[in-house]
Amino acid sequence: MAKKDNVRAGQVVGDVDAFVSAPVHSPVSGTVKDIALRSHPVLGRTMAVIIDTDPADATEKSPCAGQFGADFDHSAYSVEQICEAVRQAGIVGMGGAGFPTRVKIEPNPRLPKRTLIINGCECEPFITCDYRIMLEWTYQIIAGVKLACKASGCSRVVIGIEDNKPAAIETMCKALEACRGCEHIEVAPVQTKYPQGGERQLINSLLKRTVPTGGIPPMIGICVLNVATCAAIAEAVVTGAPLTHRVVTVTGEAISKPGNYYVPVGMQVADLIDHAGGLTETAAKVILGGPMMGLAIADLSTPITKTSGAVTVLTKEAIYKAKYEKRQTPCIRCGRCLDVCPENLNPTKIAHAVKNNLLDVAADYYMSACIECGCCSYVCPANIELTGYIKTGKLLVARAKQKVPE
Repeated sequence: MAKKDNVRAGQVVGDVDAFVSAPVHSPVSGTVKDIALRSHPVLGRTMAVIIDTDPADATEKSPCAGQFGADFDHSAYSVEQICEAVRQAGIVGMGGAGFPTRVKIEPNPRLPKRTLIINGCECEPFITCDYRIMLEWTYQIIAGVKLACKASGCSRVVIGIEDNKPAAIETMCKALEACRGCEHIEVAPVQTKYPQGGERQLINSLLKRTVPTGGIPPMIGICVLNVATCAAIAEAVVTGAPLTHRVVTVTGEAISKPGNYYVPVGMQVADLIDHAGGLTETAAKVILGGPMMGLAIADLSTPITKTSGAVTVLTKEAIYKAKYEKRQTPCIRCGRCLDVCPENLNPTKIAHAVKNNLLDVAADYYMSACIECGCCSYVCPANIELTGYIKTGKLLVARAKQKVPE
């Protein structure tokens, strides 16, 4: 790929031979304007392919949920076909982690998977993109679940949905009753509790099992997929379409027309906000993601990625009663962060180690096990951004190992 190259919608614009990877496709047709550093919500800045869209090609991609029904037959596809289609489509975990889905579902004799958990929880405030697709793309999700179950070799499927979403629970249950070959799939309501959507927390809630610290779900025979990821699997396998679009919740009191939008990956946050009616005069902070785990961004040219489930725009009044106007004070060792940590870590020890550039000490306190839920920062009476320090520590370690660019 080089400057002035012509690209078409769905064409691969970035790939690597590594097993744990996923290609990136252009969502639009046009011409490569540049390949240069651009803002990234996690990495800060990274190389990007900038494409000028072709005004003559006004074709818009639409959701394909109408192609799926209760009669979908997953037996027409082999395990190899499913895994290869998922890899070629560039599908990653769309719940936020972004781990390549092909790696998750591919059979592994060393770590056989027995139970497939489908994550239908949206425990953060404001976000409703997964809720909407459960209501509107129901049969497409179920088709993806069947395909993922066959590829992974699981004999049981549990769809976890929080109990504050009764309409989604009812819709999924009725659809499963209407579909054939769904006897091994069950819907399990779970308590609405933050951060219920974390895969380790959901596994414990549904199966009363614990993933070892530093381990992954396949180590205990479990595979976890987000509902949006399942919908993408169905689209990739059945239609051959790559992952170039996703549903994004644009919300917050400072957005003129909040709602869920089907948008191309790579679209600038500024353009999406404009499409949603623009900002109100009271806008104070733009967050890519939800208010707890999302990342505040200063550059609105930051693109929507495959894992961007929401853009949240908050007013000053909504930001925890002007918490961020308060002065940060020394830690009083109250222990509140220990009480709320879902992973039973010591966030203060980790944060202070990072602050003093003692990354080896932070690692000894299991920094890598932090799920970055933000609970510790939320309850801290000293207004210390504990989660922010931990995120920084992880990024510094990754850079030291040359896993991310400087």
